[in-house]
Amino acid sequence: MNTLIWFVILYWVISVGIGLYAARYVNNSKDFAVAGRSLPMYVVTATVFATWFGSEAVLGISSTFVKEGLKGVVADPFGSSLCLVLVGLFFAKPLYRMNLLTIGDYYRNKFGRTVEILVTLCIVISYLGWVAAQIKALGLVFNVVSGGYIAMETGMIIGAASVLIYTLMGGMWSVAITDFLQMIIIVVGMVYIGWEVSGMVGGAGVVIEHAAAAGKFEFWPSPTAREMLWFFAAWITMMLGSIPQQDVFQRVASSKNEKIAGNASILGGVLYFCFAFIPMFLAYSATLIDPGMVNSLIDKDSQLILPTLIMNKVPMLAQVMFFGALLSAIKSCASATLLAPSVTFSENILKPFFPKQSDKQFLLMMRIVVLVFTAIVTIFAMNTESSIYKMVENAYKVTLVAAFVPLAFGLYWKRATAQGGLVSIIFGITCWVALELTAPEGFWPPQLVGVLMSMAGMIVGSLLPQYKGGVKTSLR
Repeated sequence: MNTLIWFVILYWVISVGIGLYAARYVNNSKDFAVAGRSLPMYVVTATVFATWFGSEAVLGISSTFVKEGLKGVVADPFGSSLCLVLVGLFFAKPLYRMNLLTIGDYYRNKFGRTVEILVTLCIVISYLGWVAAQIKALGLVFNVVSGGYIAMETGMIIGAASVLIYTLMGGMWSVAITDFLQMIIIVVGMVYIGWEVSGMVGGAGVVIEHAAAAGKFEFWPSPTAREMLWFFAAWITMMLGSIPQQDVFQRVASSKNEKIAGNASILGGVLYFCFAFIPMFLAYSATLIDPGMVNSLIDKDSQLILPTLIMNKVPMLAQVMFFGALLSAIKSCASATLLAPSVTFSENILKPFFPKQSDKQFLLMMRIVVLVFTAIVTIFAMNTESSIYKMVENAYKVTLVAAFVPLAFGLYWKRATAQGGLVSIIFGITCWVALELTAPEGFWPPQLVGVLMSMAGMIVGSLLPQYKGGVKTSLR
């Protein structure tokens, strides 16, 4: 094995050790799930940024930009960063005041047990693609830096197991502390490697001019109805579909106060948007530095363009900085997305079946669910052929059509009812799945139809006579 892999192993051991050290702050289930609602502004901002700056930001967005330009990355970073801004402006403060453990608790309190179960299951399912993308990226990194010595599947298992160790023990405390340190590594590493690569091509201006001439900065779709509909659907998939997610809620709920919850989300979103362009710049620089390599990988596996450039064309220090930043990005995202669905599944699905369990027993339950969920997503990652970018983008379609409308209308429409919430979910999922099966590439994007029907279901279900326990009632 080469020298780089030993630097990676050293970094990996240190970061896992820090995560395990943070576990000393976990004394109860609230510490495990939301870090005791005690995190300061700089830590919450770091964990918002680091959670979102994952494998798709470094490998997925950059490879998609090289192939399709800006119009291909409308969902992420444009939609995803706007999601965090919208959370900070409209959702963070009202949710923080409710003093909830999970986002599923909101749906139970507002719409009842049935809606709580349905939304929680949708949220958990949506994480399969997102977490699997991080596990898949870990396998890719270990394979690349070891020169093929570590197989992709072996790398996935090693990566998943090591992230599991500190997430299992320290929960949100470990995620928050490691995210803070990893944000520093991401920022420093990305800025340094950007400076290094720009020097190889004669400055950033050369790369920008070349990309502009190649049409990579064309953002808006063709002025046809179908193109505009699909463009809008891609934008809102992550912009709105990411809002009712447990990892977003955990950062809100972990804050020391509601002001921090809102401001940290906005700042984290802005930082994410700005830094997401560095991997795009790096990957496109490869078309100038080594066009032959890019042409050979562009259709075969474009996700390898950036790591191959770094491995073959930059000095060892730059390699260490890049892969340190990349591993930090993936680890922070993976730990957060392992924890989030596990906590909400434990709280909103399993806990009601064990009403007499102690808090210590509930904490054990959450840890067992983290372990089981990690095993499931690792198997899923090892058996999927989807790209990292598509896995992440597709993950949010289910929460867009099932969870966003009940959350937004429940907070801001006084006439929203439990019946409206249930009809909204049924309409949204049914119409989305029906179109995905019958016309996935048709005139109307399935997820756009799904969210529109979800809105219709909320309005109609809330305004019609209400059925409670078999008795019809009327809204006043």
